[in-house]
Amino acid sequence: MLRGAMVLLSLTAVFAVHAASLDASLLPKIQGATFEVVAAKPVDDPLTYEKPLPLDLLPFQERNDKYYSIGTAFAIGHNRYITAGHVLLAGVDSLWGQPSLRDASGHVYAIDKVEKFDLRRDFVVFSLIGDPAPAPLEVDTKPVLNQEVYAVGNALGTGVVIRDGLYTSDTPEQQDGVWKWMRFSAAASPGNSGGPLLSKEGKVIGVVLMKSANENLNYALQIGDVLNAPSGQAVIDKRVTYQLDIFSTTLSNQIKSNFALPLGLADFYSAYQKRFDDYVDAQLKEILAKDADKLFPHGDGSNRLLYGGSWMNSLPALITRNSTGDWSLNVKEGNVMSLAANGYVETGVLNHTFFLHLRRPDTLPASKLYNDPAALAEQLCKLGIFTREVGSEKIRITSLGKPLTDTVYTDQWQRRWQLRVWTMPYANAKIVTYSLPVPNGYAMLLRFALPGQSYDNTADLRTLTDFVSVGYSGTLAQWKDYLQNTALLPAGFKDIHIDIDYQHRFSYASKRLAFAFTPELQKIEPDSTLTVGTGFLPDHGKVVWDVNTLSMKASVHDPDRVHIERNVVPPNDMDDGFKSYWDKLAKRRHPYEGVAYTTDGETNIAAPAGDAASNVLYSVYYVMAGTQPQDAMKPKLDLLLKDIQLKEH
Repeated sequence: MLRGAMVLLSLTAVFAVHAASLDASLLPKIQGATFEVVAAKPVDDPLTYEKPLPLDLLPFQERNDKYYSIGTAFAIGHNRYITAGHVLLAGVDSLWGQPSLRDASGHVYAIDKVEKFDLRRDFVVFSLIGDPAPAPLEVDTKPVLNQEVYAVGNALGTGVVIRDGLYTSDTPEQQDGVWKWMRFSAAASPGNSGGPLLSKEGKVIGVVLMKSANENLNYALQIGDVLNAPSGQAVIDKRVTYQLDIFSTTLSNQIKSNFALPLGLADFYSAYQKRFDDYVDAQLKEILAKDADKLFPHGDGSNRLLYGGSWMNSLPALITRNSTGDWSLNVKEGNVMSLAANGYVETGVLNHTFFLHLRRPDTLPASKLYNDPAALAEQLCKLGIFTREVGSEKIRITSLGKPLTDTVYTDQWQRRWQLRVWTMPYANAKIVTYSLPVPNGYAMLLRFALPGQSYDNTADLRTLTDFVSVGYSGTLAQWKDYLQNTALLPAGFKDIHIDIDYQHRFSYASKRLAFAFTPELQKIEPDSTLTVGTGFLPDHGKVVWDVNTLSMKASVHDPDRVHIERNVVPPNDMDDGFKSYWDKLAKRRHPYEGVAYTTDGETNIAAPAGDAASNVLYSVYYVMAGTQPQDAMKPKLDLLLKDIQLKEH
């Protein structure tokens, strides 16, 4: 919709101010032929608020109107109306339902058939059910530059107003210069879109469509372009850019399609949406196909990430490619917001996507969080990120209600994400979330989708799940709860067995590695914390999703820990830093010679496990707080190494 400065004039004031230029006898006809485009306010609100909404803070008209005003339309012939294409498209996948027309007396008329449509020229011609048959506006298809013009429209939902200016210039449309936009200086505001641009004789010379971004000149399409457009056809021919968060590049292709008209509004929306959904699918396929042999985890640009260390981040991060072709973990970290009972949410953002790590409160059982979407929504609402502005107040939303969608999606690495979509009808928006259960809560991707964007956002997030890295971390008590939810565990965990016997024994076994220890090495308590670093591992010429790191702390507050990490011999084309690291590990050079050393206020001791000839080695650490002597650290390392069994060859 158009945005800009506004001067509100009542129709009476317009009569008085412009009577000398615009014949007052024309004004009733203009008013009768000009309509608001409206959408019904939702009757049911699934949201719950911290207190009753102070609707008395809203202007009388706004709080009592049963409709949202979204644009302007006008009559151009017998049961023949025009508005901006983007005004009609506001009804695609809208929580406000289909748009209608409302006259000056408050009567509302449903749209019947869409007869002409052009996405790029941004207009639509349609008929009404129960046509009120106003006297249509006359047209002038040969307007003259510098003549006085009048923009007629529903400015900011306050009713139809008229404002004057000049028809200043023509400018080629931006894509191919196929036609010229009219530029005019009459003021236009949100809601003016789709209204008529009139000559001083009261004839339509254009359709008001948009406002210049950086100057007080607005755009209209000449009415002749509307009248001369072919009937019985919807034309979609427009450059629509596409960007996926894992790439720095953007596609700039044209969506080109058409379909036969007339169609009822619901059928029109369905036909239009299908073509845009197909376009999204095609763009997604194309952008992933570009340099497919270099798409992570393939190609040399992936190696620094594949051979570069552990994958233990608790805040989900996205694997992205930079302009040089290298892949790396990327997320702009934000705040950590506290919840009750040791819960918190870490936040991050990258381009269009929010990344969250929800550490569930101790009082919220894992089974309830994972199986009851209201429990997740309640925690998100406690952050205060969802508010509704009413007048001068922001009212916190305390519940999102039942989700519109609640399904499970399995990514290509066989991780199971819960896809949930909530609605915010007052804002005509949807909240799209992909949530991955982890032992201490959730790793999440979140986007807000406006009307018509649900499919696009859902498809993008679904693709991004294949490029998300996150560690699995939690206390041993949380791990016990988590492992009971077998339906939501990654398929890769089916070969992993974790046995926890507090104060007696901890053991881990997979197809790659097994180890165990007792309290002689380190405490095994409910608040001991285990982090399983999962990521994308080189494995005999292919890349698999699996565990490459295990780290277990004595407790949340005790930093003493076991740390075991998988390492693979780097390819020959990797730089010397990678080769030097492997050489130190394979030849048991510092810090892998089993000699204690102090760094960052902790004492570390490490040694390799495995056979360098097999090209896979595990670096095994034991870490204690403070400065510890060798004779205290070496027995700890020996205990750990004694019970490690390597199964890779």
